[in-house]
Amino acid sequence: MAAPQIAIDVDPDTGVWRTDGLEMLYMPRHFFLNLLAEVEGAQGRDDFARRLYDSGHRSAYQWCAHQAGVTGLAGLAVFRHYLARLSQRGWGRFDGAGIDATGGEVRVRQSCFVLGAEGGPPGRRCHLFAGWFPGALQWVADAEDRAVRYSGREVACAAEGHDACRFRIAAA
Repeated sequence: MAAPQIAIDVDPDTGVWRTDGLEMLYMPRHFFLNLLAEVEGAQGRDDFARRLYDSGHRSAYQWCAHQAGVTGLAGLAVFRHYLARLSQRGWGRFDGAGIDATGGEVRVRQSCFVLGAEGGPPGRRCHLFAGWFPGALQWVADAEDRAVRYSGREVACAAEGHDACRFRIAAA
């Protein structure tokens, strides 16, 4: 991918960036990663990871609801669109080919959290993503009136030497 594959509309009066009608921010990766590291250091990793999970779950759900209305996509096509957009925005390269209504696995290569932490202490870096995939899949289930709840967890991270970060999503 040589250039962004998403349209960015900039309001000439306010300078606010939008994609598909959603307000966006553009910032240096190091700023975002430094901010996350400071908050995690102050809160502790476990509490911070739980809060990231909850907010990420909610945000993915909201994004999918909005995109379904804008694009006309439905079902798992919205989930796949979500992964494609994440990939196009520099978060990493997302592959959820094995995802279905029961869950499955999302693989992330070139995670921004792994790339931005080169030379840092070993350990998993990508817990911010953990709530995103079950949140997006939850939107699909709710839109299809299926009574199921999803959970997700990181089971491997490229920062630990794996070929990709892997997240397992399961119906709870």
